Amino acid sequence: MTSRRGGLGRGLSALIPTGEPASVSPYREIPISQIRPNPSQPRSHHDEETLRGLARSIIEVGVLQPVVVQETDDGYTLISGERRWRAAQLAGLQSIPAMLRQADETAALTQALIENLQREDLTPLEEASAYRDLINQHGLTQQEVAHRVGKGRATVANSIRLLRLPPPILELLETAQLTAGHARALLSVSDPKYATHIAKRAVAEGWTVRQVEQAVNARAPRKRTSRTRTPRPAQIVELETRLTDQLGLPVSISYGNQKGSVKVGYNSIDDLQRVFAKLIAP
Repeated sequence: MTSRRGGLGRGLSALIPTGEPASVSPYREIPISQIRPNPSQPRSHHDEETLRGLARSIIEVGVLQPVVVQETDDGYTLISGERRWRAAQLAGLQSIPAMLRQADETAALTQALIENLQREDLTPLEEASAYRDLINQHGLTQQEVAHRVGKGRATVANSIRLLRLPPPILELLETAQLTAGHARALLSVSDPKYATHIAKRAVAEGWTVRQVEQAVNARAPRKRTSRTRTPRPAQIVELETRLTDQLGLPVSISYGNQKGSVKVGYNSIDDLQRVFAKLIAP
C-alpha cells in the first residue's frame, strides 16, 4: 500500500525541483550553528510546548524532512523549516539535513509563506502581514500574490484588510480569541471604539460571526429612500447613542408627534436578562 504524503511534501516538491538523478541525494548535512532564521519569515510566534514535543520526536527518530536553506556569505539562511531547525537545537543536534536552494528574497518569502499556509501554522495577522510585505516590499500585485500562494485575489485582499482594524481587535485576533470571520465582520464599522466594544463583547459572550454581523448592521446608517424625510431631533439621536453605549446593544428610537417607541436588539437570553435587570434596578 502506497503511503500518502502530506500537503507540505507535495508543495515543496513542486516548488523545489532538484533536477538530479534519483541515485544522487539532493540533501546535505549542515551544522546548525551556520544556519540563520529567515528575516522574512511570516510566522512570528513559535509555541514552546509544540517545539519541545517536536524536539522529543527528533531525539527518537531524527529529522524526517530536511530544511530548505539558501547559501549566504557567512553561512546559510532558512527558506523553510524554521520550526524543525529550532526543535533540532532543543534536541541537542549539531547538524541538520538540508536542501540547498538558490532564491531571491521575494522567492524566499513566498516559499516560507506557502510552507506555513499548507501547514496552517500562520495566525490570520501573520498571513495578512506576509501578503502585505510581498506587495509593499517586493512589488507584487494582489493577483500575483494570490497566484503564487494558490488562493483567490479576493481572499488575499480581505486578509490584508484585517490589518486596518483597531489595535485592541488585532490583539484579540492574534491571541485567537477572535476568528478571522469575526474580525472581517467588523471591517465595515467606521467607529473604532464601537468596533472594539463589539469585539470584546463577542469574546466575553461567545458570539458567533452571525451575531457580530447583526450588531454591526444594527449600528449601520439606514439607507435613504426616495421620499424626503424630516430630520430626527438631535435629542433623540443623542439618547439613542447613549442608550446603545450604556446597554452595549443596538437601540433604535422611533419618534413622531410626541410619541414613539424604543427598540432594543439582543442576541441571547443573557442579553435580555441583563437589559431586564437594568430596567428594574432601583
